[in-house]
Amino acid sequence: MSLPPGLPPGLVEDAVLGANQAFYEAFNARDTAAMEALWSREAPVACIHPGWNPMTSREEILAAWAAILGNPEAPEVTCEDPEVMLHGEIAFVICHERVGGALLACTNGFRLEDGIWRMVLHQAGPVGEEPTRRAPVATRSRRVH
Repeated sequence: MSLPPGLPPGLVEDAVLGANQAFYEAFNARDTAAMEALWSREAPVACIHPGWNPMTSREEILAAWAAILGNPEAPEVTCEDPEVMLHGEIAFVICHERVGGALLACTNGFRLEDGIWRMVLHQAGPVGEEPTRRAPVATRSRRVH
């Protein structure tokens, strides 16, 4: 499971951002099947919702998502200012989430599995103040190695 040799970093980052966007689309569509398909079946996983205890089993995480997505009162979530950090077959997207009127700082982690970026981490928590706007995504992506 390795990245094709010579693949431009921009294409890899675009694929990671696509997986990240698919996460928010699944959330807003209340699509539990899409949410389940996003999460890794091979790697350790973790999820920490604001105010919740950490979850580290796929089954527990998916049960929590089913409860959240099944709640008709759950607000829509938007992802703002995503920044990709790559290290081989691991990627992180650092971003802000808008949930109702709240602003959260968020880390979404992905691992490349059989050519598909699968989620291994979602963690979000409140921020104390509105962040300053960052540079456009194209200028902020960083390779870790």
